Amino acid sequence: MPAQHRLLALVVAVLWGLNFLAINAALAQFPPLFLVAVRFALIAVPTLLFVRPPQVPWRWVLGYGLGFGVAQFAFLFLAMTLGVPPGLASLVLQASAPFTVLLGVLLTREHLGARAGLGVAVAVVGLGVVGLHRAENASLLPFLLTLLGALGWAFGNLCARQARSSEPLRLVLWMSVVPPLPALVLSLLVEGPDRISASMHGLGTSTGVHALLGLAYTVVLGTLVGSAIWSWLMAQHPAGSVAPFSMLVPVVGMSAAALVLGERAALAEVSGAVLVVGGVLAATWSPRRGRGAVEEVSGRDAEQETDQEPDVVGAVGAGGAGAGDAGLDARDAPDTPDVRGARRDAPRGSSPVP
Repeated sequence: MPAQHRLLALVVAVLWGLNFLAINAALAQFPPLFLVAVRFALIAVPTLLFVRPPQVPWRWVLGYGLGFGVAQFAFLFLAMTLGVPPGLASLVLQASAPFTVLLGVLLTREHLGARAGLGVAVAVVGLGVVGLHRAENASLLPFLLTLLGALGWAFGNLCARQARSSEPLRLVLWMSVVPPLPALVLSLLVEGPDRISASMHGLGTSTGVHALLGLAYTVVLGTLVGSAIWSWLMAQHPAGSVAPFSMLVPVVGMSAAALVLGERAALAEVSGAVLVVGGVLAATWSPRRGRGAVEEVSGRDAEQETDQEPDVVGAVGAGGAGAGDAGLDARDAPDTPDVRGARRDAPRGSSPVP
């Protein structure tokens, strides 16, 4: 992977990490469920007008949109409104990766290798450490809502994987067509027209301007720019080379929250963060095959596999949201006897951040 491409992957991680600060600014003005509807509507309208649909079954687009778009962001935005700090949210949302691995095992009968199982266990322990600290020092409900958001992201990941699209960015854009209507209905029922109307006043104030800038950031930089670069990198390189950069998202998110908002993580949260990031990396990263193993493949098979795009999914930035999860294939590469090159065996990833 050339240095320029590593730099691009680093840029995406920074964009997605800062995305949580942008979400926090937008939530200071807009109700959480209404913000979900507005965020995706701003992407859905130009998508409907200018982007042709992906060639995949619509049930997977619908499932991807409901899981990744509605469930993830509704729970995440509610959690942040109720008090989960942006930095901590960027960490807890990484639970989508081990959730995806476990759901893959339970629902699609994927094989869980020893390394992946150990990684999931370590990540769960890390989340437990953070959860216990939150329960002792703050309300546990926002933390649990963030976990539900990660679970929604995991369901969306499974649907995206089943879609098996060769055009990941196109799939992400059309997934964004799904959330606006159900999110708006939920907002009207839960938050009410009066609260929605009130949020449209005061947009010229400092809080309102920052909210609009935050919303613009999540749509343009966090989603369109970040997902476009990430999808391009995933198409150029094995997912195992690109996906680990997503683990920098919570590092950037927590660091930025500390610098900008004065958010300070307790020792227990830092320890839990190390376990979560390490566990996710262990569960989702597949090393490249050795050169000798690859050379055993016949020339024709190797050429066919090289010409194929990797089966990956881009992300809508909350991390995502993109962003979040890194590789998402529960299969453990060393346990797979069929060696067809690094791209086949690399984990399938989607965006790691909202």
